Order: sequence, then C-alpha cells, then structure tokens
Amino acid sequence: MRETSYHVVITEMTVRALWETQNVLDCIPDTLWDIRFGGAPVWQHIYHMLHELDQWFINPDDPDFVEPPVHHPHLQNLSIYPAAHLDRRQIDDYFYTIKAKLSLYLTSLHDEDLLQRPENCTWTRFTLILAQFRHWHLHLGMLMGFVQADTGLCPRTLPPSTDIPTGPYDPYE
Repeated sequence: MRETSYHVVITEMTVRALWETQNVLDCIPDTLWDIRFGGAPVWQHIYHMLHELDQWFINPDDPDFVEPPVHHPHLQNLSIYPAAHLDRRQIDDYFYTIKAKLSLYLTSLHDEDLLQRPENCTWTRFTLILAQFRHWHLHLGMLMGFVQADTGLCPRTLPPSTDIPTGPYDPYE
C-alpha cells in the first residue's frame, strides 16, 4: 500500500472497502434476501448502507444530490418497512453507480481539500469520509454476521498487506 499522502491512503482504503462490500454482497445467499432483521429485510439493510454512503461520503447537504432511480420515500429508513422491493440487480447497479461516483470524487481530491467544508456543509471532507467509514463498516459487519449466521462462513476481508484479488478467489475466510 502506498502511503504518500492522506488522500492516497483514503483512496486506497476506499477501494479496498468497496471490494469488501462487493464481496459481502456476493456472499449473501438468495434465501437471506427478504429475511427481516430488526424489522427490515436484508436488502433494505444493504440499500440503507449504500444510500448513506452515496449521500454522506461527499456532501450530505448538496442541494444537487439526486436520489437513485430505485429510490422511494423512506426506503433508506430501517425503521419504516418498505413499500417497494429491490432485487439483487437493482442493488448491484446502485452499488456500481456509487463506486464510480466515489472514484471520480477521490481522484479529484487533494490533501489540502480534506480540511475544507463542501458547500453548505457543517463538516469537513475528512470528517465526512471518516464518519461514513464508521457507518459503512457497522452495516457491512452486520451483513457479514447475517451471512455467517446463515452459512457458517465469514466473507473475506482484506488486510492492508494483502493485494486485491484479480482472478478467481475464495470469497470466504
């Protein structure tokens, strides 16, 4: 891992976290998709995690933020049972959209930008990114727990010293 600047470290950790997210999503059995945990189906837990990542990683107060095409009012709210249903393809499409959005954002970021506040935002970019990592990984851990409880297998994560797999790999640890 390169550690040449703060934004490089953030970028590399984000790339790794996105890989882990895709791996966890791939490990979720279809039989778990609609099972409720805490009142919300697994797919809604995923949508909540992704929606918050989409909105909060860059600027939660961006007046130009556009909800994804699959969004319905309160769909990201885990305390409201959804009126809509999202399938795996819709979740995957949304994930890939966020992945591309974050990639573009991170390539434009420099160290001096990290302590600046985005337009209309209370927090600095660095605070937003760290807060999102906390939230993102809380939910990623929950999803991993759902998978492990159901299958007995733990989805793979990547230590900083491990290269991101490029070919076939075992998705479990």
